[in-house]
Amino acid sequence: ALQEVPSRPGHSLLHHLRTRCLLCLSAPGGVSLIVPQPNINATVAQNILLSVEYSCRGVATIEWKHVSSWGTTKIVEWKSGNYVNISTTYKDRVTTFENGSIQLLNVGMRDAGYYFITVTEEYGTNTYGTIVVNVYEIIYEDLHFVAVLFAFLAAVSAILICFMWLCNKSLHLFQKTTHKLTASTTEEIELETIEC
Repeated sequence: ALQEVPSRPGHSLLHHLRTRCLLCLSAPGGVSLIVPQPNINATVAQNILLSVEYSCRGVATIEWKHVSSWGTTKIVEWKSGNYVNISTTYKDRVTTFENGSIQLLNVGMRDAGYYFITVTEEYGTNTYGTIVVNVYEIIYEDLHFVAVLFAFLAAVSAILICFMWLCNKSLHLFQKTTHKLTASTTEEIELETIEC
């Protein structure tokens, strides 16, 4: 807390402000938290960084929770320089950083929602921050699948058309050969008849 410095003769305003600032810096307790990006848009399977920056004079305990339509889940809690307690749901998906930030790997639709951070310092002072995460389906992958399927069907159609054309040609050749054989057989029969 700031202490009032009594104004005495000979004390300038500048000296008064300097004294107040020094008292402010040396006062026990107090924690601050900065959330530079309170809204994050992500796509499925992306890694996201929930970035924060805290400062306090004592040892801080950091806790992250996720709140969505599926309920509230505690993600991680740790004390700077001591322990890190990650919930089993997030065991292989969360990385913690000394500044209080966490990285969430391979996000899914269920990871959308509100992420609350609580920073509590050893004197009992705490502060809160919130980050909203929106997760979207990857539309271009669906379009990619459709394009590949269309190309595959077009290739199969082209092969079938070529096969049908070859079959048709073979049939015409077979019919011509059969017609020639029939004609020559007919001529032989007519010749035999004439000879008789």
